[in-house]
Amino acid sequence: MSRYVSFRDFDWLLLGFVLMICGLGVMEIHSATVHTKFAGSHIRQIYWVLAGVGVMFLMSLVNYQALLDQIHWFYIASIASLVAVLLFGTKALGAKRWIKMPGGNHFQPSEWVKLVLILAAAKFFAEMRQRELSWGDFFKAGAMVGVPMLLVLKQPDLGTALTYLPIAAMGMFLGGMQWKQGVAVVLVAVIGIGVVFYVPAVHILKGYQKQRLTSYQDPDSDPQGAGYQVKQSMIAVGSGGIWGGKGSQTHGAFLPVPQTDFIFAAFSEEHGFVGALGVLLLYFIVLMRLTQNAQTAPDRAGTFVVMGVVAVLSFHILVNVGMVVGFMPVTGIPLPLMSYGGSSVLFMFLALGMVMNVRMRRFVN
Repeated sequence: MSRYVSFRDFDWLLLGFVLMICGLGVMEIHSATVHTKFAGSHIRQIYWVLAGVGVMFLMSLVNYQALLDQIHWFYIASIASLVAVLLFGTKALGAKRWIKMPGGNHFQPSEWVKLVLILAAAKFFAEMRQRELSWGDFFKAGAMVGVPMLLVLKQPDLGTALTYLPIAAMGMFLGGMQWKQGVAVVLVAVIGIGVVFYVPAVHILKGYQKQRLTSYQDPDSDPQGAGYQVKQSMIAVGSGGIWGGKGSQTHGAFLPVPQTDFIFAAFSEEHGFVGALGVLLLYFIVLMRLTQNAQTAPDRAGTFVVMGVVAVLSFHILVNVGMVVGFMPVTGIPLPLMSYGGSSVLFMFLALGMVMNVRMRRFVN
């Protein structure tokens, strides 16, 4: 069936709220880096946002059904790219996460794997016809997400690996996961965490990663070491008060990487509780708009695609904001659309392009 596609069906309101968040991010990146060696980062961020808007429009024109039909090849290519990172990747700060491209640029495949997994999960669960998720499909879905997750953990990149989990969780939930399967997931998670942290022979996580995952519980026990980031972030958020302050933590270089992982802390310090609440409200509107688009999707696969994007975006926001205020461990997960970084920005706009893709194909001739 031919589908009627028009930019009149493009979600311009969603794009408007997304660009508002991006604008606040650019403003805060400029404020946080103006007197540092990273000065000018906000200009590069503007370029990334403009490039992101461009790829979003391009993605919206490619029929998502055609992408779903070829998803097995995309999945194989994504696994191959992650293996290539381990074999030929560029090492920086003790981790291999990038492949050096011609011209001196670096490509981080783990970010783009999220897009492939969203499409793969949508294809897998949309083709299921039974109301409840069978144990066979349950394990297949776990393996589909588990393989790239283990490859990313090997880099090591704990933060990005964790972002693959909500894709599987959302797919299983919408696909009819049984309560026994939910209990099994919880038990496996508890046992896995216990093995990783309390069995010395297991080396899935590095020592510094274990410290980062536990230091948030008591940052005062090592305020100059593992607890430094959480401690300074909480001080920055608290010093913002109701209406914001001068940003002494941020501008005094006490707050680490204020333009990336801790941009929400920097924004909260300068704009206070009211400003922070305003940003969270914008994210809430975006998530609700995305959910509405999932409800109007033309088919089951389209619903799974949009809800996969909702799952990843929600997870990023929850973990990053929780990390900043000391409720979550520091995992290096950026705040979508606000944190500085080309890979993160382009991924988010590509994901939004897939949402627009589904929305623009709501009507069938």
